[in-house]
Amino acid sequence: MNIAEIAKLAGVSSAAVSRYFNNGYISEEKREAIRKVVEETGYRPSIQAQTLRTKKTKMIGVIVPKIASASIGRIVEGILSVLNKSEYQMILAVTQNDPKKEQEYLSSFNDKLVDGVILIATVFTTGHKRILKNMSVPVVIVGQQLSGYCCVYHDDYHASYELTKLLLEKGRKNLGYIGAIQQDKAVGMERYRGFKDAVHDMNCEELEKNYVVASFTVSSGYEKMGELFEICKDINGVLCATDTMAAGAMQYLHENGIEIPEQILVAGQGDSDMARVTTPSLITVHYSYEKSGELAVHMLMEVLNLGETELKEIKLGYYIVDSIH
Repeated sequence: MNIAEIAKLAGVSSAAVSRYFNNGYISEEKREAIRKVVEETGYRPSIQAQTLRTKKTKMIGVIVPKIASASIGRIVEGILSVLNKSEYQMILAVTQNDPKKEQEYLSSFNDKLVDGVILIATVFTTGHKRILKNMSVPVVIVGQQLSGYCCVYHDDYHASYELTKLLLEKGRKNLGYIGAIQQDKAVGMERYRGFKDAVHDMNCEELEKNYVVASFTVSSGYEKMGELFEICKDINGVLCATDTMAAGAMQYLHENGIEIPEQILVAGQGDSDMARVTTPSLITVHYSYEKSGELAVHMLMEVLNLGETELKEIKLGYYIVDSIH
């Protein structure tokens, strides 16, 4: 089957069929006639032919650092909730936290394999910035703020600041912090900066030294909880950059006979399912991960549909989830 044969069966012109498949204007009568023929014949237009003609692939490239992450999974769900209602499809690229692989995918997508890119970012190197500057397809960044680019990110600083203040107000005056690498501006740098500024503002500046860096795993949270005890044996509260780290810290405390929250109060960030199944439930921060994915697609669609748009930066809010009183 081809467009001419579809047109003949529907009793319309080939131009009308072409407009039908490209979402152009045709009367409802003609649209219905073409739809019936398409349904009866099972005809599908050639994607390759459409791409050659329109220079559009109808594909969006989504680059993620890993898939075994509750927050990234929620961002991708938000992306799909919008894309699945559109004519676009998603190509998912997983970098396994390898910055070089991330740059390779950006370069590949730049070769017109996709119409646009959503980059769920962690670390920006000089190489990233060089490739982003030369991208010929639009890019929207999720989870990090980078000046000069469309971004959707979270208020990591104030969330961590408020969480730290809450634990201090609960009487936990000897806090420790399990953080992420500082190269990760959002989860590493901004969340630790929130902790550091809060302890300074509450006249507990000596606590900023009670700080260790973990990777994004339960086992690392477990290991770093032990290291934190070596730095400060009298700790009575611990904040973690993520719920996953916090779950590992809690496992360490349970195995060493330390009561939670009586002896040590533990807080994470992310409001993941893990935060609800720990015993007791974690104090945590809710970030709007699904919403960030949705907004990123809408931002990208605006660029693709209008050809250009203002550079936008959207910073999303948060709220603290606390079931321990």
